Amino acid sequence: QLQLVESGGGSVQAGGSLRLSCDASGYTGEINYMGWFRQGPGKEREGVAVIDTRDTRSSDTAYADSVKGRFTISQDNAKKTVYLQMNSLETEDTAMYYCAGKKTGWGLIYYGRWSRREEYDLWGQGTQVTVSS
Repeated sequence: QLQLVESGGGSVQAGGSLRLSCDASGYTGEINYMGWFRQGPGKEREGVAVIDTRDTRSSDTAYADSVKGRFTISQDNAKKTVYLQMNSLETEDTAMYYCAGKKTGWGLIYYGRWSRREEYDLWGQGTQVTVSS
């Protein structure tokens, strides 16, 4: 059974960095895309970044405008882990961060559907990130 488990959240001051990890267990070969979402207090869950896991060069990625240039998504295929490196954190980045997986399909990034929650089949429990000023 496929499972996703996030880790790496915590409290940091504005301008600081954190690296989130999403560990996948079970038969992960069927996961085509892995994304990171976040949900801040009183806000809708929004897509942050996505990676096409079939691209071993980790070059097929996409980001929300609010995090471009600050966040980087990457993967370690051997460890079945996807990372979200978050630099220059801002108070607006405070949220619960969720890892999500999409088992099948193609064109998620190309057609701009990657940030839609309904596209994903698997979700982790979330890890809290708190950025203070």
